[in-house]
Amino acid sequence: MKNNRVPTLYEWMGGLPTLEALTAKFYERVPQDPLLCGLFAGMSPEHPKRVAQFLAEVFGGPKTYSGERGGHATMLSHHLGKTITEEQRRRWVALLLDCADELKVPDDPEFRSALVAYLEWGSRLAVINSNLDPNTPVDPSVPMPAWSWGVPGGPYMPE
Repeated sequence: MKNNRVPTLYEWMGGLPTLEALTAKFYERVPQDPLLCGLFAGMSPEHPKRVAQFLAEVFGGPKTYSGERGGHATMLSHHLGKTITEEQRRRWVALLLDCADELKVPDDPEFRSALVAYLEWGSRLAVINSNLDPNTPVDPSVPMPAWSWGVPGGPYMPE
C-alpha cells in the first residue's frame, strides 16, 4: 500500500543537516558580500546553527528554536533597529537561493515555490521590523510561522 502522507518541507529538503549546510555556506559568504557584510558584522559563531533551527521549525521540523531561543518573538527582536534596505533584502534572498542551488537542495517547482514564498515573506517582515526602534517591545506570544506546500496536495509525487 502506498503511503499517502505528504512530507513536510523540512523532510522534503533533507532535514536539519541540509539546513545547517545551507546556513553555513550562506554565512561563509556574507563577510565577502559588500551589501550584507555590515548587517552581520560581529555575528556569533552560533548564528548559522540558530538560523537553521529557526528555519527547521518554520518548515515543519523540531521546535528546537522555540524551546531554546524563545520562538518567533526572539527572531523578530533581533531585527529591530537594523534598518535593512530593500537592496540588502533582495541580495539576502538571492544569495541564500544560490547556496541552495550549489548544495542541490530540491529544486522541484512545488518545493522551490514554497521556499521562495517563505524567504520573500520572512525577509520583508525583517525589513519592516528593522525600521522599528530597537527598544520596541515584541509580543512574546507571537506565533512561529508554520510554512507548508503552496499548492494543494503538496509535492508532485509520481505513482
